[in-house]
Amino acid sequence: MSRRARNQAYIDEQFDLFLPFVSDLALRDQRETMERPFFSLAKNKRLKPIDYTSPDGKIHVYVSANPDYGMATIWDLDILIFMASMISDMRRRGINDIPQTLHFMPYDLLRVIGRPTTGRAYQLLGQALDRLQSTTVKTNIRANGRKEITFSWIDSYTHLVDERTERTRGMSVTLARWFYDGLMMEGGVLSIDRSYFDISGGRERWLYRVARKHAGGAGESGFRIALPTLFEKSGAEGSYRRFKFELLAIAKRDALPGYRLQIEASGAEPILRMIRRDAFPAPSSPRLRHSHTHAPTDDVCARLRVDFPGWDVDELHRQFEKWLAADTRRLPVDYDRAFYGFVRRHHEREHRSG
Repeated sequence: MSRRARNQAYIDEQFDLFLPFVSDLALRDQRETMERPFFSLAKNKRLKPIDYTSPDGKIHVYVSANPDYGMATIWDLDILIFMASMISDMRRRGINDIPQTLHFMPYDLLRVIGRPTTGRAYQLLGQALDRLQSTTVKTNIRANGRKEITFSWIDSYTHLVDERTERTRGMSVTLARWFYDGLMMEGGVLSIDRSYFDISGGRERWLYRVARKHAGGAGESGFRIALPTLFEKSGAEGSYRRFKFELLAIAKRDALPGYRLQIEASGAEPILRMIRRDAFPAPSSPRLRHSHTHAPTDDVCARLRVDFPGWDVDELHRQFEKWLAADTRRLPVDYDRAFYGFVRRHHEREHRSG
């Protein structure tokens, strides 16, 4: 067997191990990246570096962008979450010798992270991988201040294409050793809600990750942090005044999946408190009342009937409402998008089993 054939056989074996679990993949995020400023929170191209030092002076994070591609964004992080989830699933199933290089079908990655599977989506995926490979991170976050390590999020990636049919044979991504080691550490990952991918705003995505890390196990009292400190930890461009205005608006909407947001007055600057919704429920809150009267829009119903013909959309909506009611943390930020994803997963599951 040729080297190329052996490589392809190995890739196919990894696909066989993983693909049956794609639709039900438990999502995991790398704990150390969930609080510090590692990613751009804006969709426009960022070239200005992130230069963060913790208040005690012990932790440093410096992120620099490639001028051709720009800095990796918090939406590019979705790819790393997919990788973290793959590795966590392999560990759960007791697979030995978990590789640093992962093989997958781009279609499955896009499905898991809630992206469309159009030609444009594949193009954007390639651009995101370019940013992840070209963004440079220098930090001492794991070295207790003794030394710094420099890395890019991924060491390399390849897109395998059948020479005869020009159809994709999958992608291979080699993770940075720093990121891979973080995933393999005991307690190195945290579970996240699938609704995370429905969050559209960069600041909201970053704030969810901070809440998940700090408020996830904090009980009824939650986690408190001053807005100026939060601003420094975000690495966001622009002024603190603008950041404060946007964070107050986010807290007022109180729409993060799984976590309540409360603003508290304290001295010159406000404090943000994050509380797990199931740890301290507030039935009077409109965000916590399960909306049995909430229905998908006519537009999304029409789209569902075109994209997934043959299904009773009304019946699937009842199943969706029942699924939401079982856990308040499932309340979506974007109801239509969440319902569309629910129907899509139902269609794919039934189509595969058939």
